[in-house]
This record gives sequence, structure tokens and C-alpha cells, in this order.
Amino acid sequence: MEMSVREARANFAAAIEAAQKGERVVITRNGKPVAELGPPSPPRKGFDFERAERVRKELGLDKLGVDDLWPPEFDDPAFSRKVLGLDDNPDL
Repeated sequence: MEMSVREARANFAAAIEAAQKGERVVITRNGKPVAELGPPSPPRKGFDFERAERVRKELGLDKLGVDDLWPPEFDDPAFSRKVLGLDDNPDL
């Protein structure tokens, strides 16, 4: 369903009722969408890696090449101990 801001003000109860039934209500101003009413999305559990990847691509972050910034030994526990200064104290 699509309605203008003026129609949405005049028929707010009808728009809410449509949203309760699962319908998306797009509110427009001068013919351009400015808001959307709809049923609430179900709560998500955990981190959504697929969504994060989509957002990275949409923002162009996948082209930055940040994966190349990490040294190859970054995942090595010995490297972490060295960087954190734990090699100097064998008790840690």
C-alpha cells in the first residue's frame, strides 16, 4: 500500500491496521518514498555475517584491501606474545 503524507495523517488508523496484518505501507512526499510502516521484524540472535558482508559491499568497503594490512604472522600466538611483551616474562 502506498499513500501520501496527507493521506497517512488522515488515515493513520487504517495504515496501522494494514501494517498489523503484515502489509508494508509506503508513505510518500511529492511522489517519493520517505517512510515505511510494517510489522516489526523478528529479533535476531547472534551476529548476522551475511548481512555484514552485504553492507560491506554496499558501502564499498570490500574494495579497500584491509586484509592485506595484517602481517602474515598475525595469527601466530608467538607473535602476539612478542607484541604484548609477554616473551620477557616466562611466568605469564
